Amino acid sequence: MNNFFKSAFVPIFLVGAFLLWNSFYTISMTEQVIITQFGKVRGSTINEPGLHFKTPFLDTVNRFDKRILEWDGRPSPMTTRDKQYLEVDTFARWRITDPLQFLIRMRDERSAQSRLDDIIGSNTMSTVANHDLIELIRTDKDRKVNPAALPAGTEAAPLISIREGRIAIEELILKQAQPVVKEFGIEILDVRFKRLNYSPGVLEKIYDRMISEREQIAARFRSEGEGEAARISGTRALELNKITSEAYRKIQEIRGASEAKASAIYSEAFASSPKAAEFYAFQKTLETYSKTAGPDTTVVFSTGSDLFRLMKTVTPLPPAVVGKSAAVIPPVLPVAPPAAPAPAAEAGPQ
Repeated sequence: MNNFFKSAFVPIFLVGAFLLWNSFYTISMTEQVIITQFGKVRGSTINEPGLHFKTPFLDTVNRFDKRILEWDGRPSPMTTRDKQYLEVDTFARWRITDPLQFLIRMRDERSAQSRLDDIIGSNTMSTVANHDLIELIRTDKDRKVNPAALPAGTEAAPLISIREGRIAIEELILKQAQPVVKEFGIEILDVRFKRLNYSPGVLEKIYDRMISEREQIAARFRSEGEGEAARISGTRALELNKITSEAYRKIQEIRGASEAKASAIYSEAFASSPKAAEFYAFQKTLETYSKTAGPDTTVVFSTGSDLFRLMKTVTPLPPAVVGKSAAVIPPVLPVAPPAAPAPAAEAGPQ
């Protein structure tokens, strides 16, 4: 007998330890538990953390998270009220408020995520279809144009009024989805737009339109610059012509005054005596020869010509003088006539 008990003690101890191990379970601070037995709920929701007892092999522990959970939707194509084709990407935050109802309707979080895809996705699509694109993007209803950011000489176009705005639309989606998910033991805490993009087919056309608008603005700036450059160039040419004409007028005035003064000096000098007048006529004739006849010029004069008068009286130089290349013929200076004697003083009456 003793040997039988000794041999059976170890298996009995192991079985007892295994049953004891399966009779207890722990709950963490972030969990809530529903106990089911053969698929039927036994008891209520257990929220207290710590060590708890269950029937081994009969009871099943169903654990649910008490924390706020994340739902991240896939980008979906949608159309706005003003016929803008977008890809809308949304996300939400939710939690399990009724674990028993959640267990009966959803069973697990993966099923809940799939159900949220349908509910939030459909509400988002219907809400986007009832609003313009500007409502989905802008949040500030009191927008104003900054005049300093506008080009000179341009007026700001009137801004499109915003009735609701992005935040109000997100709250509208949340209000529409909350009653639907409540029967699943779920509470949606928040719904937000993550990203709003144009559809790939529309995006290229939008880029082309943006490029065209920028090119039009650049062309306007260039035309304004060219007009300003032409105005500056015209003003410069006008000022230059004015300065040039004024300078030419002063030159002519100075030249006329100087020539008049020179003529007066010449007239005074050459009119002082008959010899000076004759010398002046001789010098002017020589200047006329130098200006009218060059080294290769053939001139025909009549015998009665005034220009030919001096040539008729030219005396040829001797050969000895002509052969001397370095000979210098001294100029013949006109001799001033002797001064007239001073008139004698008349004798007065004796």
